[in-house]
Amino acid sequence: MTQPALTAAEVMVWLDKTSSKWRDLIEAHPEILEMPCDVMGVSTAGGLLQHIVAVELRYAEQLCGNPQTEYARIPFDTAEAIYATHQRAMALLRGLLASGMDWDERVDFVTRSMGPARATRKTILFHALLHGIRHYAQLATLVRQQGVKPDWQMDYLFMGFERV
Repeated sequence: MTQPALTAAEVMVWLDKTSSKWRDLIEAHPEILEMPCDVMGVSTAGGLLQHIVAVELRYAEQLCGNPQTEYARIPFDTAEAIYATHQRAMALLRGLLASGMDWDERVDFVTRSMGPARATRKTILFHALLHGIRHYAQLATLVRQQGVKPDWQMDYLFMGFERV
């Protein structure tokens, strides 16, 4: 019997949709970038957004065998700058998905907070894709507490949801 499974491409669509909605909300409410935030040791929501897209980009670069972009060089002053980084990361990951890479191969990589590590390429890929989803949920709580209400359903259920 076949087990249900999400593909990397399906998770990427969810992340892209979520990122697009956040970009639109931040463009409508640029004050979000300056909202106080204590997640991941950052001081503003803009810092959290930088963290989200930095993880996407830096792991995509590592999977490609490219040097990692310096964290401090990843801009987070506007929605446009933040989501340009997201798009760069997704383009790299889409290229990898089309490459025929061995996703079960264990590779060495470097994390910013824990140093050198080893995992399968698949583990690194799904971390890069799901990490932001988790932080976007935290950001949703933060912005609602500051009076800005996201106007879309964020759960994966709503990717294929139809009312009957």
